[in-house]
Amino acid sequence: MSLLSTRKPRTSVNQPTPGYRVFQGVNGVILTLVVLVTLYPFVNIIARSFSGERHIRAGEVTLWPKGFNLTTYEVVFHDGMFWRNYGNTVFYTVVSTAVAMVLTTCYAYVLSKKNLKGRGMLVGIAVFTMFFTGGLIPNYVLITSLGLKNSVWALALPNAISVFNLLVMKAFFESLPDELEEAAQIDGLSTYGTLLRIVLPLSKAVVATMVLFYSVSFWNSWFSAFLYMDKADLMPVTVYLRNLIAGATQGGNAGATTDQLTQTAANIQAVTIVLTSLPILCVYPFVQRYFVSGVMLGAVKG
Repeated sequence: MSLLSTRKPRTSVNQPTPGYRVFQGVNGVILTLVVLVTLYPFVNIIARSFSGERHIRAGEVTLWPKGFNLTTYEVVFHDGMFWRNYGNTVFYTVVSTAVAMVLTTCYAYVLSKKNLKGRGMLVGIAVFTMFFTGGLIPNYVLITSLGLKNSVWALALPNAISVFNLLVMKAFFESLPDELEEAAQIDGLSTYGTLLRIVLPLSKAVVATMVLFYSVSFWNSWFSAFLYMDKADLMPVTVYLRNLIAGATQGGNAGATTDQLTQTAANIQAVTIVLTSLPILCVYPFVQRYFVSGVMLGAVKG
């Protein structure tokens, strides 16, 4: 009886300690500050895109537009070439992302097989391209000699495989149990059937993550199109906006009046960032829940 009376009450394992509560509070404050610091440039850019030239030059725009106007947006939206180039960007992004996903998935699936002969050489070839490239002029000569200029393939094929994305997918495929594929082979599935019906349905997280990575990369890309496209109606919207910035800076822009040019020169960069970022910002919430698991799951062993 005396032993029972002197025994200390058992504390709950799930009950947080005072030190952990302090850590949670400090961590919450730090993360809140990080979020505010991260959001401030986006909000400021949106405010600048709707602000007047005088207020922007005076540095008066912070989180709310001043001298509200839509002059620059009107200049851009009333130009038929803008919508043509915007459609080109959507088309180039969809096609290039599809090509990149097919090639990256197949290559990563092959590299995930530890019993594959020459596996080390294939990995070495991929890693080698991370540090050494042919150079700008040889690439231009190659694309020209293959007849790929002024086509979507000039944008899709040279950037079809990102080595970083390849290694992430390879690590993810390696983390899948080998017994699943062995069972699929016993059921009579071929290699492609196993990939399409077993592996890919279990890899939605990493596939969604890679689609996001490639889509953002191709959507924001402008230099490849600037290099390999000769016709204005084939350019993506990033090149259109780049030319608009250059025209506003140099004081010459077809279709814009003098007042419009003054306003355009003041906030064209803000409008550019808003127009090019908006589609990706709209798509990101739908794939964000796959982002962390897609990147990290393949790196967790055991």
